[in-house]
Amino acid sequence: MTGITLTPEQLAGRLDRAAAQIGPAIHRAVKHTGELGQARIRGNASGRPGPNVITGAYRNSWESVARRLPYGAQCTIGTNAPQGRRLEFGFVGPDSLGRVYNQPPFAHVGPAIDFIGSTLLTEMRHAVAEVLT
Repeated sequence: MTGITLTPEQLAGRLDRAAAQIGPAIHRAVKHTGELGQARIRGNASGRPGPNVITGAYRNSWESVARRLPYGAQCTIGTNAPQGRRLEFGFVGPDSLGRVYNQPPFAHVGPAIDFIGSTLLTEMRHAVAEVLT
């Protein structure tokens, strides 16, 4: 403890300011985490053990979108590329055109999950510390 003594009115004022600032601080933290997660996935999709890069279009199709929520935020990291699931999880069997595949998985999202989780935790701690100081 720092030994600082606050009156109830001072404490209430600090908590009111923190309440007004926490939503934007969390949004910044979530958005930053999403951008770092997107970069990690793109990096993992840049060759083995992830998928090889041919044109770069698949790797560049990954995006992160952060949205504000009351007193918080959410972020979605994803791709609309049709080969995404097949590259991540592999594919065995015939496709809709009757072509038969035995494609192994080239995981690039799964290996990024722990990094994204620990980064989000760190970013949330920083956001809370920012508004409480």
